[in-house]
Amino acid sequence: MKPAMETAAEENTEQSQEKKGCFECCIKCLGGVPYASLVATILCFSGVALFCGCGHVALTGTVSILEQHFSTNSSDHALLSEVIQLMQYVIYGIASFFFLYGIILLAEGFYTTSAVKELHGEFKTTACGRCISGMFVFLTYVLGVSWLGVFGFSAVPVFMFYNIWSTCEVIKSLQTNMTVSGDQICVDVRQYGIIPWNAVPGRACGPILENICNTNEFYMSYHLFIVACAGAGATVIALVGNILHISNETLLSAFNKILNTLKTVIPQIKQSDLLHLSL
Repeated sequence: MKPAMETAAEENTEQSQEKKGCFECCIKCLGGVPYASLVATILCFSGVALFCGCGHVALTGTVSILEQHFSTNSSDHALLSEVIQLMQYVIYGIASFFFLYGIILLAEGFYTTSAVKELHGEFKTTACGRCISGMFVFLTYVLGVSWLGVFGFSAVPVFMFYNIWSTCEVIKSLQTNMTVSGDQICVDVRQYGIIPWNAVPGRACGPILENICNTNEFYMSYHLFIVACAGAGATVIALVGNILHISNETLLSAFNKILNTLKTVIPQIKQSDLLHLSL
């Protein structure tokens, strides 16, 4: 029978070793997390969410502004309404696709991270695995180029709303300085090509334009388009970050494989040379 003091000391030692083992295991697991892919995935989710959510609401507000102030006849902007409705459905598809694609990219980031290979031991990559990694790099590259186009396209409504807002600011400054009347300062939406030239009234001048700028629809749509444009830019940055991370880790894995091969081949060459000299 062991004394009670020795038994208690042994139990405390075992508990401290278990705690230390859990701590080391957690450190290893945290070291295996691909933080670059994790940050890029979070940024991608955030960018897509901002673009889809804000873009959807901003498009609805744009249609409302056109119907109330620039095109009172519904037949004049019927095509535009159909296009905007189609774009809103496309936004739903983009959100669903990138939710799944972001998870797959994060899993690929875990797979290609060298820290995970060091944690679980070096394993051989098959030709199928390398092809899948290359396919993801290529597909992400194509999506990145496509999102560059989306980013440029989302800047167009920002430019239009900025022109309208700056014109309203000019009218306000003229009224404040009491120099010239702003009744002759107008904004013609038909010149942007979103409604036909026979749309009535098609333009707004002076106080009417100023009232449009003071509406909640204009204020919300303008700022939501800015946020949607920023979200598209964040998505581009996230996709580029994923491309760089996956390609770098793939190249690093190939380089390490070549180094390991050389380490096994060079000693064999030296031994064969020694045998040749001895003979």
